Amino acid sequence: MDEREHVIEGIVERDPRYRPEAYQFLIEALDFTLRRTEAKGHVTAAQLMAGIKTFALEQYGMLAKTVLNHWGIQRSSQFGDIVFHLIDADLLGKRPEDKREDFDAASFDMDSELVDRSF
Repeated sequence: MDEREHVIEGIVERDPRYRPEAYQFLIEALDFTLRRTEAKGHVTAAQLMAGIKTFALEQYGMLAKTVLNHWGIQRSSQFGDIVFHLIDADLLGKRPEDKREDFDAASFDMDSELVDRSF
């Protein structure tokens, strides 16, 4: 187990609402979003949420909502909890203006948005 996995396991022990896979997915979605936006190390909550939606559909297609639900994510705004857990664990950074509430404002309806429209 690498250091990041160990830290995530500790987060999950303290707050078991989300499975470790949800944290790993968030980190991968952040990397995806950074590459797609060509941002230099920081994205806004709105940019990350858009990236999460696209990444989830690319990774899981029609099962995206089911997979996220299995990991404990019932509402997209819950990604804000995950982000701030990772910030508190020093796995992610933030700017002074970044707030947990930014993710509530940038949330999307998982029932209608996590639908694979490619067919």
